[in-house]
Amino acid sequence: MGLLTTVRKIKEREKEMRILFLGLDNAGKTTVVNRILGKPIQEISPTLGFTIDSLQVNGFTVNAWDVGGQKSIRPYWKNYFEKTEGIVWVVDSADKGRLGICAEELAAVLTEQRLVGSSLLILANKQDIDQALSIECISEALDIENINGHSWKIQPCSAVTGDGVLEGLDWIVNNISDRIYLL
Repeated sequence: MGLLTTVRKIKEREKEMRILFLGLDNAGKTTVVNRILGKPIQEISPTLGFTIDSLQVNGFTVNAWDVGGQKSIRPYWKNYFEKTEGIVWVVDSADKGRLGICAEELAAVLTEQRLVGSSLLILANKQDIDQALSIECISEALDIENINGHSWKIQPCSAVTGDGVLEGLDWIVNNISDRIYLL
């Protein structure tokens, strides 16, 4: 029995997946997670370190790891990569000035060996703001057409209104499920 088959059989019994929520500070990661969990979103403080929340999605237990995005915390992201099946990369669509840094950080994350093959959902957050960049502009800036080794999707959303958030979550859970849990 191959290693992948063994892993799949174990995962089939567990029905559990680990998803990291990453992105620059102030992108809206915690607001997205709170929106998904039905928690209040009015007063959110920057995440210093990480938080873990579990939720049920389509029969799976999803362990959502919300990791802070401040410059001083980013070097420690690699400490959270082990056993990660999916990445939700949250982008502040209205922050044109830091889109280049966002692209650099995403590219660095995607080169990590422990994340090869993981599903990637890019949430283009804050689409409810007038200055928000289009999905096309964000896709081009992040160079997502050239992402290799990952199934990916870019999803416009607004964590404040909830538009697009659950659609993105459904996509990543189904993508991980199809890739890992089904033979």
